[in-house]
Amino acid sequence: MTLFLGLGIAGIVLLVLSLIFDGVLEGFFGDFLDGLLSLPAIAGFVSMLGFGGAIVLGTTGLGVAGATVVGVLAGVVTGWVVLKLSKALMRDQTDATPRSADLVGTAGSVVTAIPASGYGEVLVYLGGQPLKLSAKSTAPLTRGTEIWVEASLSSTSVSVRPVER
Repeated sequence: MTLFLGLGIAGIVLLVLSLIFDGVLEGFFGDFLDGLLSLPAIAGFVSMLGFGGAIVLGTTGLGVAGATVVGVLAGVVTGWVVLKLSKALMRDQTDATPRSADLVGTAGSVVTAIPASGYGEVLVYLGGQPLKLSAKSTAPLTRGTEIWVEASLSSTSVSVRPVER
């Protein structure tokens, strides 16, 4: 039973190391693990082999051979589930990160008055999030004026014009 518990603990240690070093340990194995297996899947297999075997050995009369067979089966199932889940998570795609060019055409309002030859501040919404930016305009704009973003001058400043109704 000590051997099985040792395998279970070794699997957990391997899992923790693979999570902490995030792929660094997989570099030691080269192409062997690429695509077919992953270090978390191996850790799950070893852990379930150990703990499953220890449970069967301690609760049934199957002996070491029976405990090993049950542990291997439990380890294969666990390794397969971990591999499928990790591949599904790796395929998960997120939306594109908003860029400053995405601000063009965005509506907003002036929060700090914009003088004719200087900068003020506007509040626009990008991706549903409020964004306060420096802004300049060809005409002076007062606080509260509705605006459209004409151009993105930098990541923190825009050129705006008033909304005409």
